[in-house]
Formats: sequence, structure tokens, C-alpha cells
Amino acid sequence: MFEIKKIPFSRFGSFITISPNHQDDPDGPLFIRNIRNGDNDFGEVFRIDLICEGAPQLYTAVLHPSILRLESEKGIAEFCITEAKVLQIRSHGVGVRLTGITGAYDYAVKVENNRWEVNHSLQEIRYMLTSVKGSLEMDAPFIEQRCEKIVADFHPDPTSAEMECVIEEFSVVYQPRTYPDFREGHRSVETEYEQWLKNTLNTPEEYRRGHELASYITWSCVVSQEGMLPRPAMYMSKNWMTNIWSWDHCFNALALAKNSPKLAWDQFMTFFDLQDKSGMLPDFVNNRFALWNFTKPPIHGWTLRRICEQSDFFTLDKLQEVYEPLGKWTKWWLTFQDSDHDGIPQYNHGNDSGWDNSTIFHKGTPVESPDLSSFLVLQMEVLAEIAAKLGKKDEAEKWKQESHDLLTRMIDHFWDGSRFVAKRSGTHERIESDSLVLYIPVILGNRLPSEILTRLVEDIKNRGFLTPFGLATELPESSFYRHDGYWRGPIWAPTTLLIVDGLLSSGEKELALEIARRFCAMASKSGMAENYNALTGEGLRDPAFTWTSSVFLILANLLHNNRMF
Repeated sequence: MFEIKKIPFSRFGSFITISPNHQDDPDGPLFIRNIRNGDNDFGEVFRIDLICEGAPQLYTAVLHPSILRLESEKGIAEFCITEAKVLQIRSHGVGVRLTGITGAYDYAVKVENNRWEVNHSLQEIRYMLTSVKGSLEMDAPFIEQRCEKIVADFHPDPTSAEMECVIEEFSVVYQPRTYPDFREGHRSVETEYEQWLKNTLNTPEEYRRGHELASYITWSCVVSQEGMLPRPAMYMSKNWMTNIWSWDHCFNALALAKNSPKLAWDQFMTFFDLQDKSGMLPDFVNNRFALWNFTKPPIHGWTLRRICEQSDFFTLDKLQEVYEPLGKWTKWWLTFQDSDHDGIPQYNHGNDSGWDNSTIFHKGTPVESPDLSSFLVLQMEVLAEIAAKLGKKDEAEKWKQESHDLLTRMIDHFWDGSRFVAKRSGTHERIESDSLVLYIPVILGNRLPSEILTRLVEDIKNRGFLTPFGLATELPESSFYRHDGYWRGPIWAPTTLLIVDGLLSSGEKELALEIARRFCAMASKSGMAENYNALTGEGLRDPAFTWTSSVFLILANLLHNNRMF
């Protein structure tokens, strides 16, 4: 059972979501939402009320993975998304009122005695409202170009006090159909979710609460292939981060690779399907559009290596599919993101790094940062491995040499004798920063000289980043540290995983496991939040995030099995 004021009700494959407006009024009314079209709009379609003799009733929401139950003194109503585009509702003792959140051109039209179509042009979707048991009363006066209001009251049968109805999405033409009994539909969804839960990575018993929450969030946040989405996509959230971003998808793929490899591959390849001819990947995508103003860091080689370790599904054919796109992505950074032509790629904006407002950007951009070079060193190494498997011997040698050369340039450029630093591109002016991003090169492990690796590990352990809950993204003693400062302090799941993986690769298993324990204990207690207060462990921002859920499952599985992947 989860809190509806934090965790939306939805299901695998569906754009239908029920929740309050978490940002504006988390304790307010529930809405049926359409989460298509990006995160600029909350997507409210209908406000939900329980009614008795026409009067709204106070209710309490009880959320389970397969059903949402609203309980009032007069009766109850249950909501189940039985198919991706089908919401079925039943009630006893009370009716259900759906009040349209309408705009210009929205209207309702009667189709049959028990069926009305609502054309919600504001959300670019149509709904067929069907009364199955009881009756449907519509209040939808049409004035000039739209209905002044759209209110659908589903009343219970006066004899049985029971009501059943169906809300179905459609785009152009509704295909008349019958619907399964509510109980049958619910049972089907319950069975589907139980299979997902069974396939979720195993975690220690002490994290059961976190395991159940992470499993539900990842299952319920998948939407179907539609429009600009070339494959089924796990959104970051169905609260308000209703897109898929071009490094977030990697962490979700990692958590799926072992037991749901096809879905993992779909997550991983989504952005390569959309890749620009220059090699660039978009920042994010939803069903309607992709954003090209920014991008995200090239962690894809590291990710590909890790997902391939988990399943035989990732065959030579899969490597052939990704080889050219991964190479173009790598070359984009080396060709178009090096304006001073010094062989060190740069970030032109903090958003491109994923660390949007990190202190390495507080003096402006472009910025050369060692994390970017580290990712590309690994990515070219992976390209060399793939080329060798594909029989491309010359290309394999070329990628291997380029990886080695970039590693050498990176150390010469960024290591000041005691730590890695970031620099302004062009002037190479050192940027004073106490950001954890400067320790991401630990992912290179033993590729680094031993004295550098030893210093990185010691600083991660002892410099002050490691709090009782995990790794702060800005040193808490820094003048730039903020409790809720996004990348200037809070603990984030993806950076935690990158550093844990780097520590394991460096032979620092004890420290890696300790960081994993702290993070998992925090997430299991505070929920799968977008990020966390580094000093209290309190969840911050979006409380139902998929990459946090995925990283929690990966790290808890590490603690369960005593090994990563």
C-alpha cells in the first residue's frame, strides 16, 4: 500500500494516471490525467469526486499496485486500469463524478443512452465514457464552440447500490466493444504485476519496503510505444517528470537487463533510434517531441558493457545494431564539443553533464571536466571490444589507441598532483569547486595510476562527501552547499551507482558496499525520491522516480549477492 499523494496510480504501458497535483496541492482532489505531451502541463482531464444523492463525499485513498480504492462513510469506489487505454471503475453505495478540466473546443456528445464521447482537445485525446451498471447523467451544455462544462455523474443502480463504468482513450474513431467484468480485469492486472515483481532484482529482507515501492514505480512508469517514442519507454516519473532523458534511461536499462532483457534493450536503444545524423542524442523525448537544446553525458559505453554482462540476450546482432550509433555518439563529443581543439571535450552547459547546476559551472561555460573524458575513455574501449567481436580489426585498434591517448591527455590536463580539477575551455583557467563530479574518474579504476586512484578513494572516504546516508554531490563544508540545491549537495542515485561501480572495479569493495548500504537504507525509508538531503536523508523533489528505484534495486541486489551484476 502506497501514498497516493506521493506515488501516482498507473500501470505498465499506460498514459492514464491518477494522482493529486503533487506540486500545487498534494492533499487535494485526485485527477485522471493524460501524461502525454511532456511535462509542461500536468495533464488533468477529470477531477474525481465520490457522490451520494448528488453531494460530494470526503474519501480516503488506498493505493495498491493493481487497484486504487476510495473509501467514504457512504461507500467505496475502485479504479483499475485494466488495459493501457482502459480505466474501469466500480462502486458500492456511492456514485462517481468526473468533472472535466476543460479548455477551448472541448466538448461532450451523446453516442448511446449509456455512452458519451468526450473530445478533450486541450489534451489532444478523446474519451469514451460507458455506463455498464447503474446510470450515466451528463451535464455538458454546448455554447458556441465548446461545452461550458463537462460533468459526468455515474450513479449506482438503485436496487443493488452498485455501479460500474469504463473510461477508454481513443484518438480518431472509437471501435464499439464490450469490456470484461471489473473483477476479471483486476485479476488480470494483478497477475501481470505479480510477474513483474517476481522478475524484479532480489534484495535483502530488510529492504522489503523499498523493494516493493521500487518495483511498483518502475512497472507503473512504463508507457507504450507511441508517436515519437519508438519503443516502450520507462518514464522518469508519472508525477511531473513525464519524459525519458538520455542518461536516465541507462540506469533503468541496467536494472532490467538480467530478468527483462528485451525491455532493457528497448530502454537503451530508444535514443539511438532518434540519433541526429551528426551523432548527437536528444536531451529527452516523449510521445510528441524530442528536445535538442541539450544532451546528456556519454555513459552509454559503460552501460552497454554492464548490461551485456547480465544476459545472453545481448548477442552479436545486438552489438552490430549499436556499434555504428555508439561510434557516432562518441565522435560527436570529440568533434563538435572541443572548441579550443585541445583534444579535451567540453560541456557547453551544465544540463549536458547531467549535473545541471554543479559548481564546476559557476564561472560559466564551456567547461572541460574530467568526468566527460572518463566516460569517453571507457566508451572507446567498449567500441574497441565490439569492433574486435565483429571482425573489424583495424577499427578495434584505432578505438583502443584513441581511448589510451585520451586517458593520457586527461590525466595530464586535469590532475594537479593531489586532485582532479575542472577548467574553462580555451583559457584553461582552473575552476574552484568541491563537487563530487570531480571524483567520477574513479570509474576508470586501475586504468588510473595507482597514486591517483589511491588519492581518489581516500578523498571519497574521508574528505567529507560521505554522510550517514551516502555521497553528497557538493562537499557539505562548501560555501555553495545547499540542502535542497539539486546538484549542489543532495544525494543522487546515478552518481552513487557510478562511484560504487568504480570502487568495485578498483578493488575497494568494503567502501563500495558501505556506500550501497547507506543509500539503500535511506531510500527504503524515505522513498524513491529524485534526490535526498545529504545530512538528513529526507527525500526531495519528485517522490516517485524510476532511476532512483532502479539504482536502489541494483545496489540492494549487490548487497544481496555480494557482487555487482
